[in-house]
Amino acid sequence: MIRSMYSGVSGMRGFQTKLDVIGNNISNVNTAGFKKGRVMFKDIMSQTMSGVTAPGDGRGGVNAMQVGLGVSIAAIDTVHTGGSAQTTNRPLDLRIDGDGFFAVKLNEDQEAPFLTRAGDFHMDAERQLVTADGLLVSSMDGGIIQIPEDVTNFTISQTGQIIAKMEDGTTEALDVQIGMVKVVNPEGLEKLGGNLYRVTPNAAIDGEIEIVAAGDLAAGTGAIISGQLEMSNVDLTEEFTEMIVAQRGFQANSRIITTSDEVLQEVVNLKR
Repeated sequence: MIRSMYSGVSGMRGFQTKLDVIGNNISNVNTAGFKKGRVMFKDIMSQTMSGVTAPGDGRGGVNAMQVGLGVSIAAIDTVHTGGSAQTTNRPLDLRIDGDGFFAVKLNEDQEAPFLTRAGDFHMDAERQLVTADGLLVSSMDGGIIQIPEDVTNFTISQTGQIIAKMEDGTTEALDVQIGMVKVVNPEGLEKLGGNLYRVTPNAAIDGEIEIVAAGDLAAGTGAIISGQLEMSNVDLTEEFTEMIVAQRGFQANSRIITTSDEVLQEVVNLKR
């Protein structure tokens, strides 16, 4: 009876965590570049009541008898499937058609860049390409992207190259490309908030990454689509269904606790 009570407690804790993850997914349903989370459960070790008996001497074998001790969280995954495309027709809104990430830095001297899938970029007063929070967008060589003053207008190609319209009316491809990063294990990235990820040793060997050009077929970064944003990959239908399952699971585990309590009360009442 005591085992069942603590099993119910572990189940309630697990489903509470699942509800926390679902709530975060739903709150970010309109966050550009957001990747939803998923909770996976695993059973806790079982208590063996009697061991296994091997067959032999004309007798059959006997299986072990075990009682499980509840549930725990196996993993909280970040699901890196692609989000839907939203057309904005804004030249500095960029969507990655592939598995790569944009590399951004707090300053030019930062060695290991942060990664992001949110491509809502801007040009600041110094004509640098930055994120909404002012982080510098990295070029293919790891430097910053700065638009020359004699450029009156520009577009961004699928390879991340800046196609500029000059003051004299000519069009010129600048010698600068937006950098991209391909990570071996995207689920190993650490979320920092602000649509940013930090590279960890489980995302790339020794946490080292290489900034390459967009559209690199060998690296598999994918192409850049200008005038579009990648929206969240949260499916509200799926999330609300999982919310119902988590709610009912929480309620069922709470019933285990109340039922165990009632049985214990009956035991106490045997001696009046």
